[in-house]
Amino acid sequence: MATAALTHYTPEEYLALERHAEFRSEYIDGRIIAMSPGGSFPHNYIAGNVYAGLLARFAGKPCHVFIADVKLRFGRGTNYTYPDVMALCGVPQHEDAHRDILINPSLVLEVLSDSTEAYDRSDKFAGYKAIESLREYVLISQDEVRVERQTREGDFWVRSEETDLDSSIEFASVGCTFTLREIYNRTMFVEEPAPASPDGV
Repeated sequence: MATAALTHYTPEEYLALERHAEFRSEYIDGRIIAMSPGGSFPHNYIAGNVYAGLLARFAGKPCHVFIADVKLRFGRGTNYTYPDVMALCGVPQHEDAHRDILINPSLVLEVLSDSTEAYDRSDKFAGYKAIESLREYVLISQDEVRVERQTREGDFWVRSEETDLDSSIEFASVGCTFTLREIYNRTMFVEEPAPASPDGV
């Protein structure tokens, strides 16, 4: 039975297509991989909570945070993904004049989904390790309260995990601390305050 040949693209071909595409795609080892056109409410809230929290904490500081529409270049070859959140303190370095590709994040954060969790934990993390500037890789579950952090310590990566809503996790690479309750705000794990009645009672 014949097998259809995979089409391979150069990085230049991918970028030319991607910058005019209606939907986002990632580029891994010469292959263009279409991304899901939409995410869940928890995924959106979690990524948004971290982004907004970092943005507020960075006020007046030489630090920067980027959410899902900015590409990351990584790997021994040239691969491109769209992390949920990236951050750094210092000067952002871009691949080219388009300024839509970051190459020097200190922190990369992904919200896990069923379709991407295995890849986020394995091949993607292996590729991210080659980014010299990267100091922390954070994985946040949207199905349970669990925040995992991989921290670079010399030539090694050290894993830590928090699962208590009232515990805190430090993103040391950008000097910020979050409670898990803040990260999971507006998700099923954090109760919303009851709305006030019209008469104020």
